[in-house]
Amino acid sequence: MCPFQASASTISKAGEQSDVKVFRNAEGEKYVDLGKKKRAAVRSFKGQVFADIREFYGPDGGEKPGKKGISLTFEQWEALKRSVNTIDSLFAEQGKK
Repeated sequence: MCPFQASASTISKAGEQSDVKVFRNAEGEKYVDLGKKKRAAVRSFKGQVFADIREFYGPDGGEKPGKKGISLTFEQWEALKRSVNTIDSLFAEQGKK
């Protein structure tokens, strides 16, 4: 089954409208497509909730999760969000912005 768009927009913490699309896979899990077969999702595993950023492989509509990825606890996710401006600056230093 092909993934389908669940929502065309979300509301950010500040209440601003965002153009981030949320999709749902064949199993009903919601995810955000990051491009180039990479996705971000929130999943439960062994009683804990993680932000999962993972690479997928396979034909469109039949993608499967690959080994390449990272699962962050809520605390790690919060630390990453607090670091966004610093990471943006590091990208700029490297001439990638």
